[in-house]
Amino acid sequence: MSFGTPSARPARPARPRPVRRRGPLGPTVAVLVGIVVVVMILAQVWTEVLWFDQLGFVDVLKVEWGTQAVLFVVGFALMAVGVGASMRIAYRSRPIYAPSTPEQAGLDQYREAIEPLRRLVMIVGPAVLGLFAGGAAAQQWSTVQLWLHAVHVGQKDPQYGIDLSFYMFTLPGLRFVVSLLMAVAVLSTIAALATHYLYGGLRVGGTAAQGPRTTRSARIHLAVVGAVLMILIGANYWLDRYSVLMRTGDKFEGASYTDVSAVIPSKAILAGVAVFVAALFIITAVRGNWRLPTIGIALMVVSAIAVGGIYPAVVQRFKVDPNQQDAEAPYIQRNIEATRQAFGIADVKVANYDAKVTAEKGALRSDAETTASIRLLDPQIVSPSFKQLQQNKAYYNFTDSLSVDRYTVNNESRDTVIAVRELDLAGLNVDQRNWVNDHTVYTHGFGVVAAYGNTTAVGGQPEFWEGGIPSSGEMGKYQERIYFSPKSPDYSIIGAPSGSGNWELDYPDDASGGQVNTTFPTSTASAGPSIGNPFNQLLYALKFGSEQIVFSNRVTNDSQILYDRDPRTRVEKVAPYLTLDGRVYPAVVDGHVVWIVDGYTTSDGYPYAASRSLEAATTDSVTQTSTAIEALAPKTVNYIRNSVKATVDAYDGSVKLYAWDTTDPVLKAWNSIFPTSLRPVSEISSQLMSHIRYPEDLFKVQRNLLTQYHVTTAADFFSGGDFWANPADPSAEDQALPQPPYYLTLKMPDQPSAAFSLTSTFIPGGTNQRNVLTGFLAADAEAGSTAGKPADGYGTLRLLELPRNSTVPGPGQVKNNFDADATVSSTLNLLTQQSSRVVRGNLLTLPVGGGLLYVQPVYVQSSTGTKFPLLQRVLVAFGDQIGFAPTLSLALDQVFGGDAGAAAGDAGVTPPAEPGATPTPTPTSTATPAPTPGPTVNPDAQAALTAALGQAKQAIVDGQAALAANDFAAYGEAQKRLDTAITAALAAEQTLGK
Repeated sequence: MSFGTPSARPARPARPRPVRRRGPLGPTVAVLVGIVVVVMILAQVWTEVLWFDQLGFVDVLKVEWGTQAVLFVVGFALMAVGVGASMRIAYRSRPIYAPSTPEQAGLDQYREAIEPLRRLVMIVGPAVLGLFAGGAAAQQWSTVQLWLHAVHVGQKDPQYGIDLSFYMFTLPGLRFVVSLLMAVAVLSTIAALATHYLYGGLRVGGTAAQGPRTTRSARIHLAVVGAVLMILIGANYWLDRYSVLMRTGDKFEGASYTDVSAVIPSKAILAGVAVFVAALFIITAVRGNWRLPTIGIALMVVSAIAVGGIYPAVVQRFKVDPNQQDAEAPYIQRNIEATRQAFGIADVKVANYDAKVTAEKGALRSDAETTASIRLLDPQIVSPSFKQLQQNKAYYNFTDSLSVDRYTVNNESRDTVIAVRELDLAGLNVDQRNWVNDHTVYTHGFGVVAAYGNTTAVGGQPEFWEGGIPSSGEMGKYQERIYFSPKSPDYSIIGAPSGSGNWELDYPDDASGGQVNTTFPTSTASAGPSIGNPFNQLLYALKFGSEQIVFSNRVTNDSQILYDRDPRTRVEKVAPYLTLDGRVYPAVVDGHVVWIVDGYTTSDGYPYAASRSLEAATTDSVTQTSTAIEALAPKTVNYIRNSVKATVDAYDGSVKLYAWDTTDPVLKAWNSIFPTSLRPVSEISSQLMSHIRYPEDLFKVQRNLLTQYHVTTAADFFSGGDFWANPADPSAEDQALPQPPYYLTLKMPDQPSAAFSLTSTFIPGGTNQRNVLTGFLAADAEAGSTAGKPADGYGTLRLLELPRNSTVPGPGQVKNNFDADATVSSTLNLLTQQSSRVVRGNLLTLPVGGGLLYVQPVYVQSSTGTKFPLLQRVLVAFGDQIGFAPTLSLALDQVFGGDAGAAAGDAGVTPPAEPGATPTPTPTSTATPAPTPGPTVNPDAQAALTAALGQAKQAIVDGQAALAANDFAAYGEAQKRLDTAITAALAAEQTLGK
């Protein structure tokens, strides 16, 4: 069969064809379709440019999109040109006459079928592959940028002595390039083989007598692409020598004895073999003998099995396994040191803490500051109380998980539970929901609400020191309008021409006829991109699918549009290189409400460091139940730093990024990539500094690592006998989830005074966990209040290690002790009636009195109708001693022999209990002793118990009715009757047992 040009036939006289004029419809439709496509693209692309430009971060977009575009073009070109050139070379070098074999005869039908589409296939096929390669390459923009802007780390790996910047920045870039080129080489080889086979340059069947199996051109082509592929495989093997330092083993991460002694040398050998086989392919291209590369490939396979597989297995089995502890000791030590450095736990201050388990009178005298600051409000529980008492209108709302912060109130630093009154359109009635209201009237929330963390008001309500609309209290004057918050509407349009009137609802006000309106001053302030021109209006109408943006009279030349209003989203977009903490918390700073966001830089290229899944390490009982707090992104890292503190102004949405950890090499690299994005720490004001705190998610990752890496010697690490675990949360419904860390003001044994801290506990590890404490961890979370300078002790981790034979109860044991106490269970059963429900708050642990003190608030709320929790009791435990009383002060006195030695924050609060008897603990009772029955108790014990239960039930019903009517005086009176009834019931129960 010939592939030459067919012989020419005699030309026939051309017939005149009628001239057809093209109508205007086709080109017009094509132009209109093109315009629509362009406008739709601009609706997504140009609006992003406007958004970034308004925030002042358009350079970030330019670098990100520019890098992605370049990489897409490079990836597309390499793949499309490589595969396309391989196909064209194979086609052009096809034989004029295909071999006359049955195999080739069978391919004739395929050649004839593909011939009409050949040119299209040779263009479209490589182009499609190029699109995939370009898309994959564009996703690696951050890898390439870090490679190009690598910075010197100043530390060397223990195996090769190379600066760590090679592993963190250069190696990922080299692996990306090699992987991309290998993909191009493999697909080019496949394309060459297929084309040569189809057009006769390569045959599979037949005998040697029928001639060579490849033509000279096909041989040269295939040998060259084969040599290139072998060189790339060799390069991949060579890079594996370095990547092995990040591999995960059975007991530790990093290169083990077998890796260093067998795997790394085998990778070098295999790299050499691959280069040798590439040389054999070149020889084949010149000399025309396929035996040499065939033998070379067989040698490579045998080498990969023998040198890369069998030899390391033999070393592991006969050299390492019989002497594993001694053999692996140097490499385990490398892993310990690298992990502690990579995760910022190398400088943990460890102290032995021989905790007492017997409570003594006056034991808290030296911990008076800590005792006074013990937090009673659980920020995960009291949100409904904030909503009922401070929400004001249905279109306002508070997040389900509030924040703990500290503020100076009356010249005293106080732990505070704080929340922002956000706008919630879901609270509007259906007849109020329309485009005008949703996007131009209800545009913002209003103000913050703050309550003391360590005390309560009458009836167990939070004691607010800032609240109301407009805000009043101790906070001072600040900008109360909240245009940017996690639950803000998808978009709002603000601003109006002068003299047109105010149509944004500001806040409800009876004195002003129901409400006060306002207009965001777009002439002097900017909170979003301008939509004052028809083109922008059209783009945003397409972006949000709202034609009203084009036709509404409320969209004027002065209008701005607000969107992407979640603070976390805003920081993610302007700092795409950061992993953001799962909690965004508000603070009143310099007259503005700002959202503070912690940003992390991470890497998975730190040699010998342990790797952790951020999602797994930061998931706990709060992240699983809260809609406001998230676990970290699901990626695995072996290096992390809290490198950036970000703020988002709740009024104008402005974003500020502060370079917090200036020693972090990853941040240094990103700072050179985006040189205009980061501000120095020196620009942080004193008020902002006073609200910066140690981030929760970093602390969670560190406490997860410290379950193992508190062990600092290779022998102890290998045995694993001293490994710990983070305890499950005994207060959660799903008690398989870890207990979250808690912000508390406390004084650790080596501190001169109490400080705002982030705390967690440890229990023994293993499958049969014994729930006793083995350690207590606290991070100094207070950044100080000096402008531009964090406090010296900020971020210090202090670990108290309890004796190995510790008998201090862990959180699980404490919960069991609470549940088993007769007085506690009886009282809680009485409080849990058909119309009420008991909710236990966070179980706090504090190192005071020479031991560990547990404190848990107990709330009661209605089980139907209007439901919000009010603090009614406090549980306290020290060792096996239990206190249970209406206030923390009384509960502490019960535990510590009638005199704790220090006053709690609620010491001045009048307890709701009937003052018939003062609880006095006795040696045989660890809980509240039964008070003397009131004068109304029937002498018959059973009748007295029945009467008391009836009175308690009625008091609960009356209390819930009073709450529904917002009659707090009646509610307080009902609570007094409830406590009297409980006292009588407990007394009757004891009488029944006699």
